[in-house]
Amino acid sequence: MSTDQRYPPNSRYHGIETAEWTEADGRTVVYLRRRFVPDPARFVSFQEYRVVEGDHIDRMAAAVLGDPEQFWRLPDANGDLDARDLEEIGRRIRLTLPEGMGGGSGGWGGAGGA
Repeated sequence: MSTDQRYPPNSRYHGIETAEWTEADGRTVVYLRRRFVPDPARFVSFQEYRVVEGDHIDRMAAAVLGDPEQFWRLPDANGDLDARDLEEIGRRIRLTLPEGMGGGSGGWGGAGGA
């Protein structure tokens, strides 16, 4: 197994190992191993964001993280498997440092609010 470098550093799949499967006809299929969603307690909060009408996960990521392709960080940090759950008007979502960046014990100790 190797680490697949087909995905850019801002992809949720960057660094995920690949594996191979051999079909009955002898063809080899390369696939990505499963990506497990991290425990939200492992993230350090820095702010909270209140969802407003018209918000979509990619636009929220662009506004608060500076990159719409980082949308996957929002559900990861909030314990949601479906990103659309974060689009509920009035919902407060936590904004966090990327996984692995320290600054405390994690949890909801955010510094700001919206």
